[in-house]
Amino acid sequence: MQIFYASRDGQSRKIATHIAGRLAARGLSATPTDLGSAPPTAADLARAPLVVAVMSIRYGKHLPEGLRFIETFRALENPPPLVLASVNLTARKPGKDTAEGNVYLRKLIARNALSPVLATAFAGRLDYPRYGLFDKTMIRFIMLVTGGPTDPASVVEYTQWDRVDAFAGQIAEVLEAKTAATVKG
Repeated sequence: MQIFYASRDGQSRKIATHIAGRLAARGLSATPTDLGSAPPTAADLARAPLVVAVMSIRYGKHLPEGLRFIETFRALENPPPLVLASVNLTARKPGKDTAEGNVYLRKLIARNALSPVLATAFAGRLDYPRYGLFDKTMIRFIMLVTGGPTDPASVVEYTQWDRVDAFAGQIAEVLEAKTAATVKG
């Protein structure tokens, strides 16, 4: 199985890799795959027992490679089960880390008529020193508006790794249930 991710600053990759590690600990093979460099074909997705995507937000939108992935997935006649995780700084706030509470994930699901078996939002990492001038300025403005840190030296890891672990456990349960149903059927 592959865990597809779309990332600019590496946090979605880090989360996808972490999930893959947790699945491996349960004996389930999963390979993190960058949607920017290795987008799957429709045939690849159709053969998958489960499709997992971890996609980050940049300036209020999921990254273009993530949206292209969703288009490919939507074109499938009989798509496999879908698992979605959106990575964004909005999810740092209580209640904004669920499919219902996170505006970006909620819109992605609604606009694309998706029915994921699992969906969540994870808070990302704020790392001002890594950003270029434009990104730093834009993100500081967004943080000012949303009540976040604006100190250009700030580095804040908002990702709750225990939630990522729990999500990986849920993915494993879905995959194990699907495998058991296939063996019985």
